[in-house]
Amino acid sequence: MEITDVKIYPVNEKKVKAYASVIFDECFIIRDLKVIDGDSKLFVAMPSKKMKDGSYRDTVHPLNSETRQRIETMVLEAYERELSRLIQ
Repeated sequence: MEITDVKIYPVNEKKVKAYASVIFDECFIIRDLKVIDGDSKLFVAMPSKKMKDGSYRDTVHPLNSETRQRIETMVLEAYERELSRLIQ
């Protein structure tokens, strides 16, 4: 499965810097990934929903660290490109 497109939607929130949609093989989309400003770096959080006990559970997530890293790299690169585009 290849990532064929990443769309970034910047927001002006305290910790969330943008939302992202990732398209795989031009036929499958995952929406509402979040670019989060963490304590030491930016990271990507998967879409999640709030449970009855107040905790959150990912509704979509990679099954291995290699796939998670590939998604995070592509999303953060797209985020940096979008920031550069907005500045110009």
